[in-house]
Amino acid sequence: MKAMSTTLKLTVATSDSRQSTAVNRAMDFREWVLILILSILWGGSFFFVGVAVKEMTPLTIVAGRVGLAAFLLSVYVRLRGQKMPHSPRVWGAFLIMGALNNLIPFSLIVWGQTHIESSLASILNATTPIFSVILAHHLTREERLTINRLAGVLIGWLGVTAMIGVEALKGFGGEVLGQLAVLGAALSYAFAAIYGRRFKGVDPAVVATGMLCGSTVMILPLALYIEQPWQLAPGMGSIAALLGLAAISTSLAYIIYFRVLATSGATNLLLVTFLIPVSAIFLGVLVLGERPGWNAFTGMGLIFCGLIAIDGRLLKRLRRSDAGDSQV
Repeated sequence: MKAMSTTLKLTVATSDSRQSTAVNRAMDFREWVLILILSILWGGSFFFVGVAVKEMTPLTIVAGRVGLAAFLLSVYVRLRGQKMPHSPRVWGAFLIMGALNNLIPFSLIVWGQTHIESSLASILNATTPIFSVILAHHLTREERLTINRLAGVLIGWLGVTAMIGVEALKGFGGEVLGQLAVLGAALSYAFAAIYGRRFKGVDPAVVATGMLCGSTVMILPLALYIEQPWQLAPGMGSIAALLGLAAISTSLAYIIYFRVLATSGATNLLLVTFLIPVSAIFLGVLVLGERPGWNAFTGMGLIFCGLIAIDGRLLKRLRRSDAGDSQV
């Protein structure tokens, strides 16, 4: 999700020169533990939404998530002795980033989860790097499509096709629309990753706080006008899920994300994408009683293979290992 999201996630972080030296560096045990915790926090966002959406409306959930997270991260930035920028131009960029990375994808995911299970939503959300590769090829000069990346994109889309199913598109019911909504969220995250490059030199915690503040300003009037949340009567379970979504899967997840980013680099954080669906499926099955079908696991396997091809590191290690064996 992150999610957070990844999201801001990979691209904004690469602009910090202190982090660039960490890219592709081997992670130690503590960093692996943080990666695992981060995947659980972001995977948990699909679980929290799955609980909250039973008694609360989509825009209200998103408004509560970004509003509370913006407050908590504002306190975090303040405690670190940092100040938010005052430039209208910067805040305009925060608004655009908030729309691409929070408002649009969060709303689509929550709405999508009114039609599909949280586990399936998390798998579809893992297509974000696939969209990122395609957009980066067309919108940037630095990241062009390679054979590995092209193969990864094709394999990933086979996985999406396996999950949605060609036959299901004929009926085009609510479930298919829910799946397409989550794919739309992944596409929005990918656009956010490209747009986020302009925040070079700005501390990621400040960017995240500004982005969430901008998201709150945009979503709150929509939620109040369209859904009139004061008419809702959610139980304690839904309220607790919303608080967990904001405090744990958004605010705390961002703080851990920044920590790993500073020591391990953006490339290593791609590993989170592989782990988020695992934790989301586990929580969905264990707590929500979901039962993903064979096509969900087949699609997840294909998407993971596609991400491995896009990432490229495992394939490089295998080539080096084969080259070493051939010289023996």
